Amino acid sequence: MAFDNKTSTRTAFPLSRRTFLRGTAATALSMPFVMRAGDALSSSGNLRIAAWAGYVSPEMLAAFEKATGIKATYTAYGTNDEILNLMKVNQGQGFDVIWPALDRVPNYVEASLIAPIDESKVEWDRCIDSALKSSEKLGAVVDGKRYQVPTDWGTEAIAFNTEKSPLVYGEASYSDLWKPEMAGKATVRGHSALVGLGLWLEAEGKLPRPLLESFASEEAMRANYDVILKEAIARKGNIAQFWANQNEAQGAFLTNGCIIGQTWDSTAAGLKEQGQPVSYISPKEGALAWMEGVSLPVGAENIDQAYAFMNWMLTPEAGAMYASHAKVNTTAKGAEALLPEADKAFFAAAYPKDALDKLWWWPIQKSWFVELRSEYQDQFLGA
Repeated sequence: MAFDNKTSTRTAFPLSRRTFLRGTAATALSMPFVMRAGDALSSSGNLRIAAWAGYVSPEMLAAFEKATGIKATYTAYGTNDEILNLMKVNQGQGFDVIWPALDRVPNYVEASLIAPIDESKVEWDRCIDSALKSSEKLGAVVDGKRYQVPTDWGTEAIAFNTEKSPLVYGEASYSDLWKPEMAGKATVRGHSALVGLGLWLEAEGKLPRPLLESFASEEAMRANYDVILKEAIARKGNIAQFWANQNEAQGAFLTNGCIIGQTWDSTAAGLKEQGQPVSYISPKEGALAWMEGVSLPVGAENIDQAYAFMNWMLTPEAGAMYASHAKVNTTAKGAEALLPEADKAFFAAAYPKDALDKLWWWPIQKSWFVELRSEYQDQFLGA
């Protein structure tokens, strides 16, 4: 399934041939661990992968081994901060491949946790051109060196119960989460809910500075976030449950009575696949969009195996298998030909008309921003 090149109206990062894929429920999270002196082994020929929960299936590991002869193990994590903190504690040791969000890659570079990609070892012609080019501006390239191979992209927008809180594209807004009638019925993630709320306030002319300036200077960030936080706390009664990972977001709908939420696209796709009356739609302010990929930790021991994995991930077969399991959008050329019609229908419903033009791409989040973001999130959660 192919789409014309689209450009975000806010940050101008184009993507083409966007393809949404389905998947199965997220796997259980693995517990973080700390490497002890003497734990690290010499190169074993086995690939050690750390990736988001639900991103790597046993079938993928078996297919990778069949294609390359390389055995691989998979450790799951649930948030960007979880894997970043783990890598800091272990000083970049313990894994051969990690999967950070693209806008957070500069945090790893700043902390000397990942190594530059040897671009001569990557089959770049397998990757969608626009995704590769966009990744340069979204965080993959730092000081002229590339630190990530883009593998997927997705969004965070509005999941909703089609029976109890139906929404229509063009009218759906982040404000729907905060309406009085949604008291005790919404689920959000702390820090990104503030961004969604900020986009609504910006559209209403209620922010002192453009929201994107919040990512450029502490002064602008505090000016905007003081306004956003005040509004969020005043409407906090709408939030029945905060989520931090996909299992929690799905649980909000399945067990805690939520009928609307600001969630990942994969969250809604998983609920729909389970037979729940849940759909997903981009709000008129624009869905929050992110890109991810594979990076090489400084402590990687199985280097050749890591590059073999990167190149395998960009094949049509692996791209489709991966995205079908994780419910994300692959950057592998040709994967769209392997998709079922149901997945294409979900994508069309989630991003109708000009929704792809309005994607709001996460800017690079520098360390100072992440620290302040956490402060505001904690105030929101603790209010």
